[in-house]
Amino acid sequence: MEKVAEADFPTRFGPFRIYGFVGHTGETTEEAVVLKMGSLEGEPPIVRIHSQCLTGDVFHSLRCDCRAQLELAMEKVGGEGRGLIIYEQQEGRGIGIMNKLRAYELQDHGADTVDANLQLGLDVDLRSYDLPVAIMKYFGLESVRFLSNNPDKISALERAGVRVAERIPAIVEPQSHAEDYLRTKRDRLGHLLDVF
Repeated sequence: MEKVAEADFPTRFGPFRIYGFVGHTGETTEEAVVLKMGSLEGEPPIVRIHSQCLTGDVFHSLRCDCRAQLELAMEKVGGEGRGLIIYEQQEGRGIGIMNKLRAYELQDHGADTVDANLQLGLDVDLRSYDLPVAIMKYFGLESVRFLSNNPDKISALERAGVRVAERIPAIVEPQSHAEDYLRTKRDRLGHLLDVF
């Protein structure tokens, strides 16, 4: 892994420092953008691993809760004045934007997000958390307060030697368009959601 850039990054949530990281695994290269605020020393800071969601984060899609979760993370870090948000380039749980749009089409015909991936011949979740863990270690984090509803992310951190001192729920107000999506995350992917 290498850090390729860093710069000041003012936002409406407060002043962050933005970093660019590139990870290399065999022939695979992965990129991640990191927003850091304040000192990460002392008590475990808030950390969020956020997977890229072009449709939600950029285009404000109501099919998911991704943008709302990203804003929640920025708000919580800004409120405490310290923390880390790792924005990994793993669109659509790692299937990529074009396959994600194909999955949307299948969902329009009744499939849920899990079945849509399977119908496309893809795994339900292709993400790896190796780069986010390497980034946490780069910043010297051995213990974090982790903002997530995804038990797989929590397990990945723990297996890699980053202790999750506290899980902070990433619960946002569900939009009516996203209710089926959130039920699928809860019922089929085991996400820790109690919004229904």
